[in-house]
Amino acid sequence: MTDLIVVGSGAAGLIASIVAARAGQNVTVLEQNAKIGKKILVSGNGKCNITNRYITTNRFHGHNPDFIEKSLENHGFQVVETFFTSIGLALVEGKEGKIFPLSLQASTVVELLEYEAKRAGVQILCDSAVTSLTKNTDTFTVETEQGSHTCHKLLLASGSPAAPQLGGSNSGYAFATKMGHTLIPRQPSLVQLCSEESWVKGCRGVKISGLAKLYANGEYITEKKGDLLFTDYGISGLAILDLSREASIRLANFDYCELRLDLMPALSKEKLSNLLLNRINSGSEKPIALWLQGILHKKLIPVILEQSKCKAREENKLDRKEINKLVHSIKNLKLSISDTKGFEGAEVSTGGINTEEVNPLTMESDLVPNLYFAGEILDVDGDRGGFNFHFAWVSGMRAGKNV
Repeated sequence: MTDLIVVGSGAAGLIASIVAARAGQNVTVLEQNAKIGKKILVSGNGKCNITNRYITTNRFHGHNPDFIEKSLENHGFQVVETFFTSIGLALVEGKEGKIFPLSLQASTVVELLEYEAKRAGVQILCDSAVTSLTKNTDTFTVETEQGSHTCHKLLLASGSPAAPQLGGSNSGYAFATKMGHTLIPRQPSLVQLCSEESWVKGCRGVKISGLAKLYANGEYITEKKGDLLFTDYGISGLAILDLSREASIRLANFDYCELRLDLMPALSKEKLSNLLLNRINSGSEKPIALWLQGILHKKLIPVILEQSKCKAREENKLDRKEINKLVHSIKNLKLSISDTKGFEGAEVSTGGINTEEVNPLTMESDLVPNLYFAGEILDVDGDRGGFNFHFAWVSGMRAGKNV
């Protein structure tokens, strides 16, 4: 018999097990993979963006904002910093408040968490995928591929369907719903977007700093600035990842989604128009496509010319009217979006366990006594920049403290 079984050895599960074991609980962690912390290891391009200095509730999303607000109360950056300092991890701040291990190695984070868990007495069992859960009168019975376990309290920190190649799955949801919990629909987030338009293939590999505006059924939804990367399947880049949550949800509702891309957000329409007008040599017969290479990547020029309906084909045929057409397309390049790259391409998932059924201060189920949740399994997802990890650490801390 164990005091606490934690299902999942990701960020939330590991920190919860450490906090609970430090408080004297007998803790066992069950991990389906051969090694712990697989998502942590690949996060932040192997650097692990642990958290963000600027934690505010508007950087987190879910159907129950009150839950998010209460769960994050008094659990900002300093709480996470204090914990990692306690296990010997020095931190360093990057751009936009992103916090990384000073070593800039995600493996450092995993190895220190594993060491601290084992030092506190946590038993970690890998290759132990849970096959069934049973709620008894005062205990839980957990069946795995390696055997059966019984515990007084159970924490589901089994993640979301995002990144199934790293162990992401729906198993935790299945167990929770069997015990009476409800699910908010899950969709991929922080994910690349797909397009059926043929021109993107011709632009594959082009990466620029731009502004992406998302429209659904013609209605403006949101916009994000950052890298835009054109690919065989559509478009990626930081700006795309940042708005993909909204795109994913609307695509799931069968809305028509379209991006309008500003390829030169640093220049206003007026400044860009003047720049182009001043570049015109009235005596030159230079082809427009070649003339535009002075300011644009040449792979994008055929698309600009097609969408702008510019009639001039030589530099000396340009006038203000034709320039305005080009400027409009450069700052409003249209790209229809047909799909996302799915959970395999996603860093996180929207939706999850309905947080109206969970205590935000303890992470305990309101429906099933002694059942707890932490991390991605809950209907809370954050922006890119360390916010998803922050919620995982915080929810894991609250669960570990209160078991």
